[in-house]
Amino acid sequence: MTVASSSPPSRLPLRRAEEATSKLKIRKGRGAGDDGALAAVFIAPALFGFLVFLLWPTLRGVYLSFTRFNLLTPAEWVGLDNYDRMIRDPVFWHSLAVTVEYVVINIGVQTVAALAIAVVLQRLTQSAVLRGIVLTPYLMSNVVAGIVWLWILDTQMGIGNEILQGLGFDRVPFLADDTWAIPTIALINVWRHVGYTALLLFAGLQAIPNDMYEAARVDGASEWRMFWRITMPLLRPVLAVVLIMTVIGSFQVFDTVAVTTAGGPANATNVLQYYIYGAAFGRFQFGYASAMSVALLVVLSVITIVQYRLTRAGQTDLG
Repeated sequence: MTVASSSPPSRLPLRRAEEATSKLKIRKGRGAGDDGALAAVFIAPALFGFLVFLLWPTLRGVYLSFTRFNLLTPAEWVGLDNYDRMIRDPVFWHSLAVTVEYVVINIGVQTVAALAIAVVLQRLTQSAVLRGIVLTPYLMSNVVAGIVWLWILDTQMGIGNEILQGLGFDRVPFLADDTWAIPTIALINVWRHVGYTALLLFAGLQAIPNDMYEAARVDGASEWRMFWRITMPLLRPVLAVVLIMTVIGSFQVFDTVAVTTAGGPANATNVLQYYIYGAAFGRFQFGYASAMSVALLVVLSVITIVQYRLTRAGQTDLG
C-alpha cells in the first residue's frame, strides 16, 4: 500500500501579491511626495507675500513701537515711553471712542440690512442678475465712493440737499457737523459693503436644507417663526465669521474719512487709523504711530477671540 506524498503548496501567488503591494506603496509614496512638492509650489507665492508684506512689517512695527524714529535718524530705543505717552494722550482715547462709535453704527446697520437682503435673495428670488446688482457698489473703491457721496451730500451744492430743500426740509451738513459726520460716513460704507456681506450670508443660507422649511410649513409655521427657529440657528457659524471679518475691517476705516472729512470737523471723525497716519506721515513720529498700531492689533485680537468664543463660530447645528 503506497501513500501519496503531498507537496507543500506553492508560495508563488503570495509572493506576487506581496510584490504588487510593495509596488503600490512605492507609487503612493512617490505620489504623495509629488503632491507635496506641487502644493509647495502653489503655496510659495502666498507664503512669500505673507512673510514680506504682513509678518515682517508687523514684527518691524512692534520693534519701532519701543523706539523714537523719524526716518531721518536711526531708531533710538526708548522702552515703554511711547506706550506711556499713548495712555496719557486724550486725542488717542477720543479717536478710539470715535472709531467704536463708527463700528457700532456700521456693523449694526450693515448686518441687519445684509441679512434681510440675503433672506430675500434666498426665499423670494434666485436671480443672478439681482445678485449682481446688489454687489455693484462693492466693485467701487472706497475713495471713489467717498468722492461721489461727498458731492451728493455737499451742504451747498449737493444733489442730496437739493432734494431735501425741494421737499421742504432744511439743508443738512451731513459731513460738516460733528453730530452727523460719523453716522454719515458709517452709512456710506454700509452702502458700499452691504452687498458683499449679503452674498456671504446668502451662501450660508444655501447650505440650509429645504426639507426643514417644508416640514415647518407642514406644521403651520410662519415665515417669521421659520426665520428665528431654523434660519438663524443654522446660519450662526457663517454669521459669526462674517461679523468677525466686518468688525476687523470697520476698525481699520481710513480712506472714506480721508476723502470726505480729513478727520474734521474738530476731530469729530478723527478715527484711530487716521490719527495713526497723521502721527506717522504728518509729524514723522513713527515710533509713537507704531505703538498705537500695536495697541490696535491687541484690541482687534481680543475682540476677535471674544467674538469667536461667544458666537461658537467653529460649531454648527447641522447634523
